[in-house]
Amino acid sequence: MVRASSENVKVQVRRAETTDAPVVAAVLHEAFAEFRPLYTAEGFSATAVSPQVVIERMKAGPVWLALDAAGVVGTASAVAKESSFYLRGMAVLPAARGLQIGERLLQEVEAFARNQGHCRLSLSTTPFLAAAIRLYTRCGFQRCEGTDDLFGTPLFTMEKALT
Repeated sequence: MVRASSENVKVQVRRAETTDAPVVAAVLHEAFAEFRPLYTAEGFSATAVSPQVVIERMKAGPVWLALDAAGVVGTASAVAKESSFYLRGMAVLPAARGLQIGERLLQEVEAFARNQGHCRLSLSTTPFLAAAIRLYTRCGFQRCEGTDDLFGTPLFTMEKALT
């Protein structure tokens, strides 16, 4: 299979609707499947959530879909949390990685956060998601002090000021 370059890919980002919950869940599952052995069972279930959990997330904050000519290739969801806008989940299908889909989703989340008056974005990630960490760093996120875990799966926090 010949991979398209990012210049050739037209990506549209739109807000997801409740009818999109199954495809959001499917993207999360496919995007994180290769990392499943690195998560605890509970940690993976909290990351690659069911359509019902996607709908609950939609009630708490926005969920976006990234689409190209082939269909849905990525998703992101966020929620207001304490003093920041928290990116609670983002995924890009393996076949679409390297095409700047993640950057496009982050731009959409950041624009939404700014329009809502938030001063910073935050996210939690696992140390084994190296490509995602590189993306977040390129997009201006910095690692915060301390660590946490998601049902036994290690996590750390990254933040970006929206000034």
